This record gives sequence, C-alpha cells and structure tokens, in this order.
Amino acid sequence: MAQRTEAASSSVALKDGRQVTIRNFTENDKLALSQFGQALPKNDLLYLEDDFTHPEIIARLANAAHAENWRQVIAVSPENEIAGYAAALRLPGWSNHVANIRLIVLPSYRRSGLGMHLAQAIVEASRDLGATKVTVDMLAALTAGQAIFSRLGFAVEGQLARHAIDRDGNLHDIVIMSAFVRV
Repeated sequence: MAQRTEAASSSVALKDGRQVTIRNFTENDKLALSQFGQALPKNDLLYLEDDFTHPEIIARLANAAHAENWRQVIAVSPENEIAGYAAALRLPGWSNHVANIRLIVLPSYRRSGLGMHLAQAIVEASRDLGATKVTVDMLAALTAGQAIFSRLGFAVEGQLARHAIDRDGNLHDIVIMSAFVRV
C-alpha cells in the first residue's frame, strides 16, 4: 500500500490572468465544497457521480481526506472559493494498480486552463497512490474534457452506450480514457 504523502500547494496563473492555489482538500474545506456544489449549474449536477449539494456527500468527501486509497485536490481562488475539484480513487483487488479520476471546474473558470492544471495535479496524486494506470470516465458529449486528457497522453479505451443515467432519468454514452503513468 502506498504511504500517504502531502503534496505542497502551488500557485497557478491562469490564461485569463487570475491566480488560484492548487492544494489537497482537507476537512476544513467542507463549507467551501458545499458552496462550490451550490454554484454548479443544474446541468452539471445531472452528470456528477457525487452530489456536491448534499451535506452527507460533503461529509463523506471530507472524511475521505484521510483515506489511504483516495486523493482529492482543489483549486482555490484568493477569496477562498473552490474553483475546481479533482479526485483519484485507487481501485480494489486485481485492479489496485489503477486509479479512477474525477474532475469538475466552475463554469466561470472554464477555458482558463484550470482544468488542465487540475488534471495534471490529480494524475500526480494518482502516482502518490501507487497507481501505474489512470482512467477517467466522462460523457461522450464532453469533448473539452476529452481534449484535456488527450493532451496529457490519455487515449480512448472504450465507449459504453447509454451507460450513464442522469438525475432526470436520461441515458448517455460514456467514454473511458486511460494513460499509463510511472510511479
């Protein structure tokens, strides 16, 4: 099992001139994560695996800040607003060399380069977990997300038809992308 290390925070300049700090998520970020969830558009919430508007989910994510097989990073504005969230979960059993990642950015920070910075940070956190393969699942319609991960060396491994169901009951295709990383 990977020994947990704490990554240092890093200040990042975005394409539009704004600054954010990318750092590990901590239990003290619960309120900010709840506010982040409330700021997401309803359409984004339809497709998320975790409901960032639900207090029990926020509490579970805060508790996972200490989990051995889980890493979470956030991008924080100078006003202490969470602008983006990413997580990596090392899979159990015969896939314990694989980490699955998730990433979401506030609409006001999209197209600023923040998604790329967060993706790089969470891939690095996956290495910290001991993962040698990293996967990301996303709706096939999310071409901007696919472009970010393609630039990081991820390739489409498969597509599953009508595999995701949103909170309104609509079915969507998902794309599975992966990359091999060195520990």
